[in-house]
Amino acid sequence: MDLGIKGKLALVTAASKGIGRATAAGLLAEGARVMICARNAEELDITKGELMSDGGEIKSFIADVSDPEQLRELYAHTTENHGPIDILINNAGGPPPGSHQDLDDEAWLNAFNLTVQSAIRLTNLVLPSMKTAGWGRIVNISSYSVRQPMDNMMLSNSLRLSVLGWAKTLANEVAPRGILVNTVCPGWTNTHRVSSLLQSRSVAEGITIDEARETIAQNVPLGRLAEADEIANMVVFLSSNAASYVTGVAVPVDGGISRVV
Repeated sequence: MDLGIKGKLALVTAASKGIGRATAAGLLAEGARVMICARNAEELDITKGELMSDGGEIKSFIADVSDPEQLRELYAHTTENHGPIDILINNAGGPPPGSHQDLDDEAWLNAFNLTVQSAIRLTNLVLPSMKTAGWGRIVNISSYSVRQPMDNMMLSNSLRLSVLGWAKTLANEVAPRGILVNTVCPGWTNTHRVSSLLQSRSVAEGITIDEARETIAQNVPLGRLAEADEIANMVVFLSSNAASYVTGVAVPVDGGISRVV
C-alpha cells in the first residue's frame, strides 16, 4: 500500500530511542522527510547516523520538549531550513512513577510541562501552516493507561487523559481544514522507558527484572511485550493518506491487555 506521504515533512519528538526512533524509521521508509529531536546530543547523533545509513532524508535538532523556548527554536530551525511541517508526532518520555502521596507541586508541574504542554505548544506552532495547506497529521503517542490506569503511575494516568481530551476536542475543531488528530496508546513495549519501570518494580517487589517482565507478559493476551516498530506501524498509518477518514480516535496497540471494549 502506498501511504502517500513521500516528500512530506515530519517532525518526531523524543526520537533518539524507543517508539520515537521506530516511528522516524517507519516514516523514512515511506519516503517522508524527517526531523528528529531529543535532549541527549550523543544519543541523537547516534540515532541520526543509524537512520541515515538506511537511506532517506533525516535531520536532527537538540531540544527538551518540556522547555517552551527550545520548542520554538526547534520549530523555527525546522521550518526555516526545510519548509512547513506536514506531520507532527508528539512524543515525550513518560513522567516518573509514584503514588499520590509521593508527589508534590513541583512533580505535577514538571510532568504537566512534559506530557501535556509539550504537545499543545508544538501543535500551536504547526497548525497555521497546516490550515493554509489544507492538510495535516498530528499523532500523539500516549499509553494504554488512558483506558486502564496502571498501578503506581499517578502522573501518567492523570495527565495522559488530559492530552486525550485535548486531542479529541482539537480533532473536531480542525477536521474541516483537512487536519487529522489521533492518539496511539501503546501497551508494555520493549523500550528503555519500560526497562526503567521494570527495574523499579523488581526492587519494590523483591524479584528479578526477568520475573517482572514475565509477570506482565502473562497478563497480555498475546503473551509478550511489544516491539517498538509494532507501535510505530500504527503511528505511521495514522500519519498517512491511507487514514484519511480517521480522526479523534485513541487507538490501543497493547496486545489486548486493556480490558475496555
